[in-house]
Amino acid sequence: MINIPKGTKDVLPVDSYKWQYVEGVARETAKLFNLKEIRTPVFEHTELFQRSVGDTTDVVTKEMYTFKDKGDRSITLKPEGTAGVARSFIENSMANGVLPAKMYYIIPAFRYERPQAGRLREFHQFGVEIFGAKGAQTDAETIMLADSLLKNLGLKVKLYINSIGCPTCRAAFNKGLKEFFAPKLDNLCYDCKTRFEKNPLRLLDCKEEECKKINADAPSILDYLCEDCREHFEALKSYLTSAGIEYEINPRIVRGLDYYTRTVFEFVSTSIGAQGTVCGGGRYDGLIEELGGGSVPAVGFAAGIERLLMVMEQSGVEIPAPAVPTVYIAGMDADCRKKAFELAAALRQKGVFVEIDHMERSVKAQFKYADKLGAKYVAVIGGNELAEGKANVKQMATGESENVAFENFAEYFLGK
Repeated sequence: MINIPKGTKDVLPVDSYKWQYVEGVARETAKLFNLKEIRTPVFEHTELFQRSVGDTTDVVTKEMYTFKDKGDRSITLKPEGTAGVARSFIENSMANGVLPAKMYYIIPAFRYERPQAGRLREFHQFGVEIFGAKGAQTDAETIMLADSLLKNLGLKVKLYINSIGCPTCRAAFNKGLKEFFAPKLDNLCYDCKTRFEKNPLRLLDCKEEECKKINADAPSILDYLCEDCREHFEALKSYLTSAGIEYEINPRIVRGLDYYTRTVFEFVSTSIGAQGTVCGGGRYDGLIEELGGGSVPAVGFAAGIERLLMVMEQSGVEIPAPAVPTVYIAGMDADCRKKAFELAAALRQKGVFVEIDHMERSVKAQFKYADKLGAKYVAVIGGNELAEGKANVKQMATGESENVAFENFAEYFLGK
């Protein structure tokens, strides 16, 4: 017996309709905001993530699935979606096209971390990326899109926003962080001692309890913002207020990836029994240039589909049940089953949802099976019905039945 790898999960047919529902709502929400879908490879050159995500982040240092291919090239299964979309934006010269370039994706992503509820080693994301617009209006629209998605899924959430500034003001903030953490280095975890030298901002993202306690008194990035970044943040707040989107400022939000600049945000579930961040993102104006493209501003977010489904279940959100067959056609013997097959083919060409027997069950067993499927009608074909060119059609909800000629089948079931 070969078992499924640790940290992965099968989505069985009995549950796949839930995924289709979430993905469908995501696609429809993206459509309302004029986003088009982009599809990028599952794996990329490792350097892409080292240069974009950041070589001091946990994602790059601990969690990536990296291997050498047969050409001795270092390849990585993508741990997130933004880097691949940014690479595609540059490689396909999208900056020369219509801007802003507004895109979304639904992807599998891979991180080697401890599996837990709502977090697997293979997980799936709905992500949004908007390239070419630098104003806070675009940040607000991106947040509005995420807000619409979560509300369309029936979730109760709270929005937290922050600004982590630009490279100019963040340099001053990093200096302030170093001055604050220097006397406390002995009490920090091993990873934070490394972050202290390479990227002090990452200290604020540590999940170790002792580090979190120390972080509580750390300086606020909002006190270090330059005038441009401060104006951008004030404009963002104004746009959100004008759109009726409530928010709370949380100066400890820095996000876990190095490419973010200025706006960062998170949506956290507020439903009883459902906790945690369900969506997060922000602005990353330097990413395209860092990857070899021009200076192109960008903003986006991602939401984990597994986590969305988990929080929806915890919150008691009812997902619409999948469609059921309009009619199940039951045949008594081989000749009748052949006629059922013929009728099913004709009905499907007309767009009718129909099922037939494939297991050579008795008619009684077929009725039980049709009932389990939730079929609205069962059409029975026996020897007499076959000779007379009709079927006895029973409405499962009422028990009422009538005879329907084979030539009238499509007309009878269309619209049922």
